[in-house]
Amino acid sequence: MRELERQSDDTRPRGALSGPTRIGLVGRGRVGRALASALVAAGYEVAGPVGRDELPAGEAILLCVPDREIEPAARAVAGAAALVGHTSGATPLSALAPAGAQAFGLHPLLSFTGTAPPRFDGAGCAVAGSTSAALAFAVNTARRLGMSPFPIDDEQRAAYHAAASVASNFLVTLEASAETLLVETGVDAAEARALLAPLVRSSVEAWAALGPRHALTGPVARGDERTVALQREAVATARPELLALFDVMVERTRALLAEPTGMAA
Repeated sequence: MRELERQSDDTRPRGALSGPTRIGLVGRGRVGRALASALVAAGYEVAGPVGRDELPAGEAILLCVPDREIEPAARAVAGAAALVGHTSGATPLSALAPAGAQAFGLHPLLSFTGTAPPRFDGAGCAVAGSTSAALAFAVNTARRLGMSPFPIDDEQRAAYHAAASVASNFLVTLEASAETLLVETGVDAAEARALLAPLVRSSVEAWAALGPRHALTGPVARGDERTVALQREAVATARPELLALFDVMVERTRALLAEPTGMAA
């Protein structure tokens, strides 16, 4: 992070663009559409997003396409811009080699559901660049959008993306399981989500503010094994397909409590 701070001028007013200001976007999906609007609002001249078989104009081209489409899309824009980047969290910059340009990565640490515009301001953003100029462009673009850029090397990408999946995708899966169990008590699904949502939000906020150890509450944290056993029996009866998940989460919670405080804080 300090390296990024040295490469970008934090004192520069956010209203003053530096470096390339014309960006072409490829990919009309959720990410491409959201970034197009945000970049225009940030003062960039944006072409697109265009379809994957089209070529947008720009000093830099950003490929907002699925991972498997990055190399073909890079090949399609070869020679069109000095800077070509992708928005993938997991794919290495080497996938952009067919473009024959300086490569950069820009991965907003956000969920793009398509139901509401994502809030870029305040979000993290994984950045990378094959040259210092490419990295500087990624850093400055992230900051123009209000995000906090942090560097990710190609060899770190799989672990980084796994962390993002656990934090976002798996959290939804876990809450869906909680919803399913509450529905078994006679509450309908929409009401179950409305009842559980404040608990989820307060738990996430406590984790963010205090760290995992201090945010843990409930029977496992209290050492109340009788209640844990009653819960397990209820899960086995109501939704036996969730029993393995319950057991794994109890085991991981116990392991978290057993870690030295410094490791889990």
